Amino acid sequence: MDGFEILVGRTAAENDRLSIRVARPNDVWLHAAGYAGSHVLIRATGGKTGDVPPAIVEEAARLAVWHSKGRAAGGKVAVHVARARDVSKRSGSPPGQVVVRRYDTVRVYPTAPQ
Repeated sequence: MDGFEILVGRTAAENDRLSIRVARPNDVWLHAAGYAGSHVLIRATGGKTGDVPPAIVEEAARLAVWHSKGRAAGGKVAVHVARARDVSKRSGSPPGQVVVRRYDTVRVYPTAPQ
């Protein structure tokens, strides 16, 4: 996808692995706000650096909503978008639960992956 890869966690354990072990500091992390569901990661590939184009962020946000309980919300759903360096896990917290220090929010409709 234009030098970017979108990764989706499907379980709480996969979300932990993706958000804490796989993510690099400048990767972009997304999650449907207020709903249980997948953590999504946008990674630059092939040495690409810089900001992620808005169209890629929107596609990843739609995936975050689709793979969450927000899919049935009916309407646009808020998605938190953060740099992976701002996502951490507290010791002893359950799988899939993270703390996000700084984030922006985008609102998207859930759409099926293509």
